[in-house]
Amino acid sequence: MKKSLAQKIIEEHLISGKWQVGTEIGIRIDQTLTQDATGTLAYLEFESMDVGCIKTELSVSYVDHNLLQTDYKNADDHRFLQSIAQRFGIYFSPPGNGVSHQVHLERFGAPGKTLLGSDSHTSMGGALGMIAVGAGGLDVALALIGEPFFIQVPKILGVKLTGKLPPWVSGKDVILEMLKRHTVKGGVGKIIEYYGTGVETLTVTDRATIANMGAELGATTTIFPSDIRTLEFLKRQGREEVWKEYKSDNGEAYNEHDEIDLSTLEPLIACPSSPDNVRKVSEVEGIPVAQAIVGSSVNSSFRDLMIVCKVIEGKTVHPNVSFEINPGSRQVIENVAALNGVLTLIHAGARIHQSGCLGCIGMGQAPAGGTVSLRTFPRNFPGRSGTEGDQVYLCSPETAVASAIYGKITNPKKLGSYPEIKEPERYLFNETIILKPLPVKERQKIEIIRGPNISPFPRLQPLPDDYEGEIILKVGDNITTDHIMPAGNEVLPLRSNIPAISEHVYELIDAAFVNRCKEKGGGIIVGGENYGQGSSREHAALAPRFLGIQVKIAKSFGRIHRSNLINFGIVPLLFKNSGDYDSISQGDSICIQDMKKAVKEGQEEIKALCRSKPGKQGKEISLILKATQREREILLNGGLLNTVRGKLFISCPVE
Repeated sequence: MKKSLAQKIIEEHLISGKWQVGTEIGIRIDQTLTQDATGTLAYLEFESMDVGCIKTELSVSYVDHNLLQTDYKNADDHRFLQSIAQRFGIYFSPPGNGVSHQVHLERFGAPGKTLLGSDSHTSMGGALGMIAVGAGGLDVALALIGEPFFIQVPKILGVKLTGKLPPWVSGKDVILEMLKRHTVKGGVGKIIEYYGTGVETLTVTDRATIANMGAELGATTTIFPSDIRTLEFLKRQGREEVWKEYKSDNGEAYNEHDEIDLSTLEPLIACPSSPDNVRKVSEVEGIPVAQAIVGSSVNSSFRDLMIVCKVIEGKTVHPNVSFEINPGSRQVIENVAALNGVLTLIHAGARIHQSGCLGCIGMGQAPAGGTVSLRTFPRNFPGRSGTEGDQVYLCSPETAVASAIYGKITNPKKLGSYPEIKEPERYLFNETIILKPLPVKERQKIEIIRGPNISPFPRLQPLPDDYEGEIILKVGDNITTDHIMPAGNEVLPLRSNIPAISEHVYELIDAAFVNRCKEKGGGIIVGGENYGQGSSREHAALAPRFLGIQVKIAKSFGRIHRSNLINFGIVPLLFKNSGDYDSISQGDSICIQDMKKAVKEGQEEIKALCRSKPGKQGKEISLILKATQREREILLNGGLLNTVRGKLFISCPVE
């Protein structure tokens, strides 16, 4: 039987279940990563299990999101993360060292390994031939202690690449082409695997861009083969010893197929305000630009920054444009500096920021009102930039620098000859900046530092026998986790304080939502298709749960958000008939009799009664709960922590 690369690696790590699309499997996780916006909660969850040590081959805590220290909160949390990493044997990448995805690719990623990260863009590790999956922090906390990670076996979408990218077209344009074809829902329930002769022409940097933004397709993950280009990358990082060749059997191993001739691609751009609103750059040329940013979560590698340096050398940024650079890692900016690239950028008028996510998560770099911002970021959801009514476009570094020079959206082909970028034989890097795990005996001496903003993890109640609640909010399709739990420099510093961060749930859509929840003692949220797409932040599930929401009903759910809902005891129900979504309104009440019994007995179809006013007869609607027996047990217990607490027995090493 022919097998895809994804199937091969997953089966090597299989703990429970078998490869059958749609069934649940548990896999062993080799590596984990956390970032500070999700990591503090993940480690609070880890602590609450009281197990004392970790069991992964390698785990890394990155500080890359909440870098602005406008008060004590972020700085306090950075100290908490460093101390807990040293206490439990976790690598620690400090503030300013770089974005988790980029640094992990450089220093830790290895072909054939499994990586679970509390960030949706963990999929970037697929550029090295890894199964790298984004998940909620609680799933990562359990992986830390050796528990399996459970997923539904996805379909494999095989994308055959042929040809070679023409000048001024790069990996960003490949993934924008995929988003144009498949939309932000097209990858749901799928792993996207690239193969074919065109793959050999792509550097690991281009593959990383494509794999990173597979998250925008809604995919479980993205994977490339580990080949000679992978070996070249690892040699430059001084880590060639971890290389192994990994590839699929052939194109017959896939459930679905697509094909892209790289030579036919043109520069593309995602227009406001969705990553799949893609057009050719030539179709939107001439729109005035006030801001252009290269870097952050994606397109922040040495190659991406050096193409900017080569293009802008001897030129000056347009006076109406703020041209900004967010290096992906300290290693990246160090190697760009070694080739005089930093001097070139400074002389041209660019603003160079520290290595980190920054504007991608709304942590600074908000554009001026009513202006256009071009970004090489992965997302342009409405308001994510920090500016209400923003006009954010997503593009390649080539398009960004061309537009920064001309002051308007510009096809980079107008820049003339395409510069040649030669990567160093060995990258410069300082191995001592990332703090390595301490010896076991020394770990016991570390005191975990907690600032006043860190509050204990809340206790969650089990599922009640019956459930009745008012529809507190009804929303449409493609609601993102940014809609549910806003990012930005006001909200993100509260990520360790669930009572405080819960005050901001849905504030971008309905400022009265929180007060209604408090007044009604909770209720029900109704959504359309792809509810909860976007980031892995589990606060988008936990904060509504804290406010009393224990049922959400939608046409469909984003993968990570659905898992997070179950992990925190919120029942994710689907409409059996789409007409029922249309017929119910915010303010109606829904009663589910014997809900606990239905969940316990494995019922898939659950009847509910919807009333527009108290005392009225109401209308019966059919809801669907697609959940495994394991997930049903979690829901009955009121969440995953309630389920595992007291059941975990692991032995810790002693020196």
